[in-house]
Amino acid sequence: MSRMSLVESLQVLHGLRRPDQVVLSTMAAAREWMKLGTHPLDFIYAPSAMGEAPALGLGMALARPDRQVIVLNGDGCMLMNLGVLVTITAAAPANFVLIVCDNSVYEVTGRQSTAAAEGARPPDTAVDFCRIARGCGFAATCEFERIEEWQAAAPQVLAARGPTFVLLKVASIPGGEVPRSPAPPVERASAFAEALRQSS
Repeated sequence: MSRMSLVESLQVLHGLRRPDQVVLSTMAAAREWMKLGTHPLDFIYAPSAMGEAPALGLGMALARPDRQVIVLNGDGCMLMNLGVLVTITAAAPANFVLIVCDNSVYEVTGRQSTAAAEGARPPDTAVDFCRIARGCGFAATCEFERIEEWQAAAPQVLAARGPTFVLLKVASIPGGEVPRSPAPPVERASAFAEALRQSS
């Protein structure tokens, strides 16, 4: 079965995105999310500290419980900081959604397989990110590989009480580049903070 593309998976989310939702994106997801059109409550985490986007999103969700916060993370980034899953569920923000775009490679550094990729592991030892998330205490977990299934389920997934963990199995993009910062970091952070204040 061929995986859905990263672009089409993000298009589903972009089409459902409400004006009051915060979307924090990093790495390849940030690169492709920016191409779909930006919003004042987008926080493009580029350049990023790899693995830290979920922690940053958790802080936003706790600070603004009236706003749903959606974090677009990569599987390589997730592996860099699996411990944050426990921190998220300890705080248990109902307005938090963590979406992991799993292409099984470190795309922006040359498409090397991650340690969780099936081809990089002994037979029958596949890593189940959703099972890990459930073990850490996520209220809802789900996995999608076909675009039709993600399209059909996405509205209900976003409406569920969180914290929610979503795994999107996507194809890697040959030649995918590191996302470029859309503006100086201090300027972007100030603009985002102001947009968040105005949405009170």
